Amino acid sequence: MVLLAVAGYLAVQYVTGGTGAPGCEVVSDKGDGARYEFTPEQAVNAATIAAVGTGRGLPERAVTIALATALQESALRNISHGDRDSLGLFQQRPSQGWGTEREIMDPIYSAGIFYEHLVKVRDYQELPLTVAAQRVQRSGFPEAYAKHEPDATLLAAALTGRSAATLTCEGRPGATRGGGPDSVRAALLRDFGQDALRPAATEVGGEKATPTPVPSVIERDERTVVLPVTADKGSGARSARERGWQLAHWAVANASDLHIKRVSYAGREWTAGNTDSQWRPIAAGGSSGAESGPGSVRIVTAP
Repeated sequence: MVLLAVAGYLAVQYVTGGTGAPGCEVVSDKGDGARYEFTPEQAVNAATIAAVGTGRGLPERAVTIALATALQESALRNISHGDRDSLGLFQQRPSQGWGTEREIMDPIYSAGIFYEHLVKVRDYQELPLTVAAQRVQRSGFPEAYAKHEPDATLLAAALTGRSAATLTCEGRPGATRGGGPDSVRAALLRDFGQDALRPAATEVGGEKATPTPVPSVIERDERTVVLPVTADKGSGARSARERGWQLAHWAVANASDLHIKRVSYAGREWTAGNTDSQWRPIAAGGSSGAESGPGSVRIVTAP
């Protein structure tokens, strides 16, 4: 009995990320009380999956399907084991042509190859989620994805930016990556590419204008990264507000790994270590230096 109890405790600690986990939460913006609690590790992977999907101009429904699939296959953990030679977030198999072991263990690659297969499924947006996911995964448990749809829907709404100020984390430091502005910028480039660090080019007189330069760290403290926000262009067009909240929620999801202590956007601010981890209105003339408008996301890292 004692051994079983210890094993159970260790399993919980492994899945949740340690004492005090899960540490992150996403809530519905509809006032219906729906919520999902998850770990910082899961938050990082979910934010990456969403970034890859929106970066391809895919709709929120595609992101929801991908997140539900990863919740079922790996509990949103990038694991190096599984059934037979299955690996990674989506438990993809090298022997079945999904890529090399190294590729599949890269969350950017594994999410991208999942989306490549998903968009080939005819009318995938209209299909029941479990049907769309199964046509990609060919799982032995085809109905298993359905139970994750409510949680995946909440995550997708926050991580694509459709819902505002709905994702929070405690923000306790992790050991995955170092902190500081350089680490934040590197992670942004990893998940979003250069477009995360500059506004999209706009059309002037039928021609695209040159994007503004990549923003630099604020000089006065060298701990702050400012991300300009504009609406997405093209087939996957989203409003500036959605883009801004995606970047803001992404920063909170990565707060433990990147030692982020404060994120502000559109008059709201999240601060690491608050007991309730809420997005709070920024007081006029506050000392944080946060902008209250929708023009930029401000990320402040810990010393």
